[in-house]
Amino acid sequence: MFTLLRHADVFAPAPLGRCDLLVAAGKILAIAPDLAAPAGHPCETVDLGGRRLCPGMIDAHVHLTGGGGESGPASRVPPIGLTALTRAGITSCVGVLGTDGTTRTIASLVARTLGLREEGLSAWCYTGSYELPLRTLTGSVRSDIVFVDPILGVGELAISDHRSSQPTFDEILRIASDCHVAGILSGKAGILHLHLGDGARGLDLVRRALDTSEIPARVFQPTHVNRRRALFEEALALAPRGCTVDVTAFPAEGESLTAEEAISRYLRAGLPVERITCSSDGAGCLPVFDTEGRLIAMDIGRPDSLQEALRGLLALGHSLAEALPPFTSNVAALLRLPQKGRIAVGGDADLFVLNEASRVCDVMARGRWMLRGGEPTVPDRFGRADAK
Repeated sequence: MFTLLRHADVFAPAPLGRCDLLVAAGKILAIAPDLAAPAGHPCETVDLGGRRLCPGMIDAHVHLTGGGGESGPASRVPPIGLTALTRAGITSCVGVLGTDGTTRTIASLVARTLGLREEGLSAWCYTGSYELPLRTLTGSVRSDIVFVDPILGVGELAISDHRSSQPTFDEILRIASDCHVAGILSGKAGILHLHLGDGARGLDLVRRALDTSEIPARVFQPTHVNRRRALFEEALALAPRGCTVDVTAFPAEGESLTAEEAISRYLRAGLPVERITCSSDGAGCLPVFDTEGRLIAMDIGRPDSLQEALRGLLALGHSLAEALPPFTSNVAALLRLPQKGRIAVGGDADLFVLNEASRVCDVMARGRWMLRGGEPTVPDRFGRADAK
């Protein structure tokens, strides 16, 4: 079955202008004005009427099995549903555990990752959680990355946070080394995805690693760097040294920055445009603690915060071509996913369409429609409450 998308205003993420796309077998076969439907083959033709067509978003920080637990067992967030992702324009994701590596396991995370693949998305995950010793599936970080197909690295390991295991500098170096070497052996990204808390030490461990070790800077990816303005300034200084920094699309208050504010400041600072990404922390706990570490308030990360951050960047005056890479091509480059993050012949047919209000209205993942007119065409199998 072929699909012919006509009259699309294509952002690849660079603007290609008005084009047609021919899709089959999950791939983009052709991009050109006025493409003809293949003769003698069934073909669905969809006229996009000049709407903007973009690469599917890659959300590289999602709590696929649910997050939370910081206020007892009843505060554990349920697993995330398929349509919570597809409604947001997300066609690829990377799962993490987070605070709870005790009641949540790497085995269940890998299983949920494989389940999303069966449902039609592209999905990967990290091994480990906030804590040390690292929880793994096979008994070692290197073996997890080399032998377990969906595992791309370690994450989210917590630093500068009262919930962390207070990792030492040598422990961070050892884990980063395992990620790097396992990436070499497997051809994967081999990323150390670091949760940053509110602690005053900030990114000190990462700076020391860059100053004193031979581990490439690309291995270290700090996330939540927009949670404090001072932390964000530290992150800005890491990007020219080769680190890709990740901002989180969470509600901002006090000393935090919204994702769109952070990305806009980054872009206008003239820093390497390819070294900033944005993730949702979907289904993760967004807690507020008092000075004694007791939870006093909690929100939950939502995947649709990514499309809201994208809309926010457009409202701040950035072009769509400027705004898209932190959600698409930059993530794909960091994670070594060459078929993702761009609209290109031979690439995966992961696409979303923006309507006139810059909201996601149609989504295609691996050549299959997941959302049409804002409504899911592939429903959540178990009717999860977060589907709406």
